Amino acid sequence: MKRKFIPVEESFAKWKNDPAYAAAYASLEAEFALASSLIKARAEADMTQEQVAKAMGTTQAVVARLESGRILPSTRTLNRFAKATRSRLCITFEPQSKAAR
Repeated sequence: MKRKFIPVEESFAKWKNDPAYAAAYASLEAEFALASSLIKARAEADMTQEQVAKAMGTTQAVVARLESGRILPSTRTLNRFAKATRSRLCITFEPQSKAAR
C-alpha cells in the first residue's frame, strides 16, 4: 500500500483555524523566539554547537537542547552562551498585545 504524505504547510493551514491549537502555538512564541536568537547568535559567530559547548564548558548536547527550545535556561546559562558566541545578552520587557491580556 502506498502512503500519502500531506505537506506540513497544508496541515498547519488547517490546524491554525482551531482555537485550541492557535492558543497553544501562540503560548510558545517566547520559547521559539529564544531558540531562534540562540541559533542566530551562534551562526553570526560562525561557530558549531561543539565549538560553543567547548567555550561554555559543557557538551554539544546541552547546546542542542538550548537551541531546540525544549528547556528554559537560566540567565547565567544565557550569559555563558553570549560570552561563548562573542555576543551580549539583552533582556527586555515589552507590553503584551491586547489579545494576550
